[in-house]
Amino acid sequence: MNNQKQIVSAIIVVGIIIAGTILLKGSTPSTTKNSTEKGIPVTTATLAPVGKEDRVLGSQNAKVSVIIYADFQCPFCGAITGLQGEDAPAVKYLKQKDPSWTPSTSGIVNDYVKNGDVQFVYRDFAILGAESERAAEAARCAGDQEKFWDYHDYLFIHQNGENKGAFSDDNLKSFAKEIGLNVVSFDKCLDDSKYAQAVANSRNEGITAGVTGTPKGFIVKNNAIVGIIDGAESYVTVKPKIDSALK
Repeated sequence: MNNQKQIVSAIIVVGIIIAGTILLKGSTPSTTKNSTEKGIPVTTATLAPVGKEDRVLGSQNAKVSVIIYADFQCPFCGAITGLQGEDAPAVKYLKQKDPSWTPSTSGIVNDYVKNGDVQFVYRDFAILGAESERAAEAARCAGDQEKFWDYHDYLFIHQNGENKGAFSDDNLKSFAKEIGLNVVSFDKCLDDSKYAQAVANSRNEGITAGVTGTPKGFIVKNNAIVGIIDGAESYVTVKPKIDSALK
């Protein structure tokens, strides 16, 4: 029994270290200016503003932006999407830790993005190895055909271990075929590593913003950070932060 407990504990610890921070309290981006807006601490400067290179859901005129740094191999990044079933290991772990836990991204999209109040921004923070980097590149290649979010969803649904071949180039190309992309154009984009530098740049921008693990989120209003989403937070705790930013 003791050996079983040790094994379970070891698996959990390794999973957290590799996949990123679940509840990394107190981790904030470095800043150059501080002020206060309606009682909310406001930090500005190091988080790159939303631009044409970003993948965005929602209205450009939204009052608030929620920017998430994630890795396509990160199981906790997959968990927060709401795309995975309750049997997914990361989802099961989070619900065991907090029975009220629910995925944040699906809640944000359904409650705020669809009505125009929030724009949701996905940024790459590919830190788990070569397959994370290639998956991020592949999703951007899909974006060339207006299918970034379809590919984004497909990747998170089909996570299957880290750097074990689930996101090999061959599989990434087969995913493109599955979602109906022009495979000739997609394959050329991936083979040419068209977006390798863009993926690296996104990771570097995340580091500058203080990102140390995935998932990591920033709630932004008027070009200032007004809230932080630390790790795979439940939507129960994320929603009040967004409501506060929208006031």
